Amino acid sequence: MGGIKYLVLLHLVYISTCMEQLDIIYEWKQLDFEFQTPEARQQAIDSGTFIPENNMPMGLEIYGDKLFITVPRWRKGVPASLTYVNLKDNSTKSPKLIPYPSWAAHSMGSDGKPEIVSPFRIRADRCDRLWVLDNGKIGNLEANTTKFLPSLIIYDLKTDNLLRKYVFPEDHVKEDSGFANIAVEDMDCDKTYAYAGDVGKPGIVVYSWEKNESWRITHHYFHPDPLACDFSVKGHNFSWTDAIFGLGLSAPNADNFSTLYFHPMASYNEFAVSTEYLRNQSVADANFNAFKMLGSRGPNAQSSASFVDPKTGVLFYSLVNLNAVACWRTTNKEYLMKNQGRIYMDDEKMIYPTDIKVDYDENLWVLSNRMPIWMYSHLDPNEVNFRVFSAPVLNAISHTACDVTPRSDILTKYVNKLKNVTSKIAAKINPNSGASSLQFPLIGLLSSILLLSV
Repeated sequence: MGGIKYLVLLHLVYISTCMEQLDIIYEWKQLDFEFQTPEARQQAIDSGTFIPENNMPMGLEIYGDKLFITVPRWRKGVPASLTYVNLKDNSTKSPKLIPYPSWAAHSMGSDGKPEIVSPFRIRADRCDRLWVLDNGKIGNLEANTTKFLPSLIIYDLKTDNLLRKYVFPEDHVKEDSGFANIAVEDMDCDKTYAYAGDVGKPGIVVYSWEKNESWRITHHYFHPDPLACDFSVKGHNFSWTDAIFGLGLSAPNADNFSTLYFHPMASYNEFAVSTEYLRNQSVADANFNAFKMLGSRGPNAQSSASFVDPKTGVLFYSLVNLNAVACWRTTNKEYLMKNQGRIYMDDEKMIYPTDIKVDYDENLWVLSNRMPIWMYSHLDPNEVNFRVFSAPVLNAISHTACDVTPRSDILTKYVNKLKNVTSKIAAKINPNSGASSLQFPLIGLLSSILLLSV
């Protein structure tokens, strides 16, 4: 093998190793639920209220020992659309989902609808409340879609009791509205604001906990880019015109305002606005130029969910066409491709990263669900289709453009990383020889490459 080709191979192996900085915590071939009895489960299957292949995990959130997972009612046969698993239960990597807060909350009530209809994504705030953004639609992918008004459902996570249900006013909801993502600004528990993105009819509905009222804000940055509507995932080519989707809130500034980082799914660009201009509709309307375009993620880099870690200031986001999760330090003045890092990239395990969160213990969590395959073809029940990944934030961003390690410590980190990487490379190059005989020359070669690339 020529010297240049050898160096390129080593560099590519190193890069691919750096792109797997998350661990798989859970994985499922199909979702199942913790029914009261085996007989109840069989009855649900017989009646069509539980059709395993129609259940698709969409959003996740972490609070204490609970990992929440939403299962929207895209198709019939979803018995519960807000669930959780017990993080302390290590008996299986494919646990059954437990309905939250109870089975009754997902059963049809006297008014013909359940307490929880069909949430996509949720948020647990620092005030021990779970904010559930309920899309209000049943059977989105079927001929007869049942539509209720979207709502915010807020639970007390300490008692699991319902605190409040706020139904969106009719003038907030348009014919094509679809509320898929939520961000919660919770510096003051009594003056909390929630921001709900409308992917179908571009807009943000802002809700004030204190006033128990909402208003709708529009801006052309919320709209899809017509040049970014073509997607390709695992051989499935399709066109999506999803508007504002990714929502990430920074830590508050000295005036207690956060920056909302956002992007439409059908877009390559990232945008930002201070919540100072969102907390009042007239202020937002009068300050059109307060909304800023930050820059581009590059070609083929459409993104769905995003989340800002308030401690490190790192913005995490999915890259749905590339089967990857990436990042950018919000303290960086330029939103350029060279300043963005790859956290994880895998054409099998990370097909369609659908939600991203950082918990209050500084762990990054990602859910992937192969949704385009499920929508346009079918999932193989013999394969793993859904995965939950996690890693401490500092480990996830290590050795990427988002690394917050002081520069004086970077060399030590690289050397330690290279020792692990070169052991793997040596084993791949010559599995019959001792890894240590190749390890130190490889460290020298890779170190040179890394120093040249910095």
